[in-house]
Amino acid sequence: MIKIAIIIGSTRPGRNAEAVAQWVNEIAQKRSDAEFEIVDIKDYDLPLLDEPVPSTMQQYMNTHTKVWSEKINSFDAFIFVTPEYNHAPSGALKNAIDYLYAEWNNKAAGFVSYGSAGGVRAVEQLRLIMGELQVADVRAQVALSLFNDFENFSVFKPSPNHEASLNTVIDQVIAWGTALKSLRK
Repeated sequence: MIKIAIIIGSTRPGRNAEAVAQWVNEIAQKRSDAEFEIVDIKDYDLPLLDEPVPSTMQQYMNTHTKVWSEKINSFDAFIFVTPEYNHAPSGALKNAIDYLYAEWNNKAAGFVSYGSAGGVRAVEQLRLIMGELQVADVRAQVALSLFNDFENFSVFKPSPNHEASLNTVIDQVIAWGTALKSLRK
């Protein structure tokens, strides 16, 4: 069985990402075909990239990087929960991704995004980043509207149709994550 991280991609006070990730996890936990764990980048307190050697070398100098590396390396696939800030993913998520390289390689990723336009522009950028990291991103995604899926832009109340879309994302992440696991052996 593969292990999938549900990565909370925001550290902003009052963020919506935590509630969205909890929803993803609640639905994922109903399944028996993978293990799921929420990984909150806020818990790793990663400063603006401060490693002197490029991540491709895996010569980490800082304890926070080593801890982050160990956590990400333990997963076979990822579901990124990302806001869209100024047509992009959060700077904190991009920073957390940039800390590592090999730990992401030959794994799968899916996306659950939110924003005024469903967060789709943030996911477009994340797809480009995943390609560079040799991560297979799946086609399906969940795009949540701040206008329709949040009360007063802050209380998460997803439309019921999103659960089916999320299960499609999970199905695809499990399929690709399972297939890619053999490449890492």
